[in-house]
Amino acid sequence: MALQRQFDNKEVLKQSVGLTDTSMEWLNYHHLLYFFTVAREGGLARAGRVLRLSHSTLSGQIHTLEDQLGEKLFTRAGRKLALTEMGRVVYRYAEEIFALGTEMLDTVKGRPTGLPARLAVGIADVVPKGVVHRLLQPALEHPEEVRLVCRENSLGRLLADLSLYAFDVLIADAPVPTESAVRAFSHLLGESGVTFFATRKLADRTRRRFPASLDGAPMLLHTQNTSVRRSLDRWFDAHGIRPRVMAEFEDDALLTTVGADGLGLFPAPTIVEDEIVSQLDVVAVGRVEEIRLHYYALSIERRIRNPFVAAICEAARDRIFAR
Repeated sequence: MALQRQFDNKEVLKQSVGLTDTSMEWLNYHHLLYFFTVAREGGLARAGRVLRLSHSTLSGQIHTLEDQLGEKLFTRAGRKLALTEMGRVVYRYAEEIFALGTEMLDTVKGRPTGLPARLAVGIADVVPKGVVHRLLQPALEHPEEVRLVCRENSLGRLLADLSLYAFDVLIADAPVPTESAVRAFSHLLGESGVTFFATRKLADRTRRRFPASLDGAPMLLHTQNTSVRRSLDRWFDAHGIRPRVMAEFEDDALLTTVGADGLGLFPAPTIVEDEIVSQLDVVAVGRVEEIRLHYYALSIERRIRNPFVAAICEAARDRIFAR
């Protein structure tokens, strides 16, 4: 069953990036190494000396890789080569692939790697950084040393990478979508109410009659494709509140930063209220326990076996969200 699930998840990834069966099966890692070395060394000449290959050989192999991927990886910047946007994406994957390959050889041959265990975490970009910090802390405090690798992106992109085991766990504000083709499991970590924040001047105008005072008040919100925005909109509708939306953000950190500048009130999980007040020059306007924000750990495994992920889940349920 595990082998079948891995095959199915690879099929999902191939479909998401538009690769055919042939291109996936025949990815030439020599070509990837040549590309990686040219990018790392900064040009064909220096890479050629490292690999002991001619310019024409390197150039031809990289063109072959570009043809296979259907993307340009380099562009000319004067007399130098520069990575394209897709080239930077491929470089990051190549860097990780070859680092893991070296680590594997050291492990198989019995040589000490000198490296701690590795925990790769994908973070949905709408999850507040304060919540992420709290959730990851138990892994960092684990008796076994861990090297934490975090990447942030949209949930859809993260799920596609999870399907190929690029991550040990994803932290998200929603479970795996029912329409998702990725076979993954949702583990509820906990939930929190919502607190509205504002600069002191704006808070003085909205605190007294909260929450009715939010009607017509300047507001910063997440974009409408996020679960937190849908929860807020339902609550606004139920209470006849029509805030004046000044701006919408997918990235939670940018939302709070702009909110601290005084453009409008902004919502955040009550669980990180103390951190927001202490780190930003804002105050809490009012709390709403009716709105429930949920946080999940998404994994390929139904039962969590990774000790660091298990520590995250256990601490979330027993301590972080227990109150």
